[in-house]
Amino acid sequence: MPLTTQATPTTYWLEHAWLGTHVESGVAVDIADGRITAVRTGADTPPPGATALRGLTLPGLANAHSHAFHRALRGTVQVGSGTGSPPQRRGLATVEGVERAPDSFWTWREVMYEVADKLTPDSYYALARATYAEMALAGITCVGEFHYLHHAPGGTRYDDPNAMGEALLSAAEDAGIRITLLDTAYLSAGFGAPPNHHQLRFSDGTAERWAQRADALKERAHARIGAAVHSVRAVPAGQLGTVADWARERQAPLHVHLSEQTAENDACHEAHGRTPTRLLSDHGVLGPRTTAVHATHLTPEDIGLLGGTRTGVCMCPTTERDLADGIGPAADLQGHGSPLSLGSDSHAVIDLLEEARAMELDERLRTRTRGHWTAAALLRAATADGHAALGWDDAGTLETGALADLTTIALDSVRTAGPLPRLAAETAVFAASAADVRHTIVGGRQIVRDGVHTLVPDVPTALAESIAAVRG
Repeated sequence: MPLTTQATPTTYWLEHAWLGTHVESGVAVDIADGRITAVRTGADTPPPGATALRGLTLPGLANAHSHAFHRALRGTVQVGSGTGSPPQRRGLATVEGVERAPDSFWTWREVMYEVADKLTPDSYYALARATYAEMALAGITCVGEFHYLHHAPGGTRYDDPNAMGEALLSAAEDAGIRITLLDTAYLSAGFGAPPNHHQLRFSDGTAERWAQRADALKERAHARIGAAVHSVRAVPAGQLGTVADWARERQAPLHVHLSEQTAENDACHEAHGRTPTRLLSDHGVLGPRTTAVHATHLTPEDIGLLGGTRTGVCMCPTTERDLADGIGPAADLQGHGSPLSLGSDSHAVIDLLEEARAMELDERLRTRTRGHWTAAALLRAATADGHAALGWDDAGTLETGALADLTTIALDSVRTAGPLPRLAAETAVFAASAADVRHTIVGGRQIVRDGVHTLVPDVPTALAESIAAVRG
């Protein structure tokens, strides 16, 4: 069943609501044609005919960075002898001409390629639909899908060159959430080297041919189209401007993986004599509609360039720790002017509340001090700023005129019971998990009701079957 907005005017009564700066108890939200028409405080009891949402209701959460097919990799690890000792080092592996130690991001990537090789438009649709349904269960109402799996194995084009992208758009619609498809230019194995046999599926050959294919993608009620540069190693420097211009002409979001690994920085210095951030700046990629993903290993100059251009940064803490990437300088970036958003990236877990608290907790580990962000600031990254990074400036707030996308967190679970209602935002960020989401509403329509997805009745089975189809 496709995503539709709630056409009949309706009212939700929120037991507790986060209104951007504070928690208010007893709030009635009126909705018509998928948008909020009024937010009425002081409603101690549900108005006649209103649907009561017990717990803490937030604006819908925005997952600003997703690779849907990575959901099939959850639990994929490299292990040692099982004795608790570090994995035995078997020498260095050579990846893209650079020696890498085993048991790293680079070895994980080889497993990722194996999964990517097996996907078809049909199996991708099934896996993405189940993954997006899991996101809805976690309170996510909009996803930014960083999409580079464009063609058939070997690089052969499907009859519809956007068959894989269309599968993702349909999957989001049928799972009941919004999507920004960030169609990704991925042209090189590394700083001009031709794509390897896995990467032929990703490549259009040139940025111009990428742009021609991306032009055929059309927006719809639940979907917006953006662009992405996979990374400075995957798009030759002379073609970065083509992707940036495509996004600029359409005022579309533009995302880019940036400095996730120190090896990328080293190779960029060798090829261009500058950091990846400086290279992007020199070719017009940075700016307020651009979001850098990860931004883990930056110089002070890099941080200044990103902040000075108001380039956003999407942090993905659960993936960054799962892949042993490192801890990015999120607080410094925000302090220099970069808005922050959050993503579940490889879907080691799908839990935006965990991403939010991990950003604060990782910073505590890095600095050995506490209190870098308030709960309100972390929720803003997970809601309004995440939606803005995906081109949905009219979502992510509980305000008149905003899209009627809501998520409700239980305050009576074993994780959340006890604190006073005025501390509900702190409870949600620092104690709740995706398992505490009770209701998810998109366009005024309940997609998750009492913890059950209304469009995908058995999400665990959907996930198990779709993953078995590509890994079995």
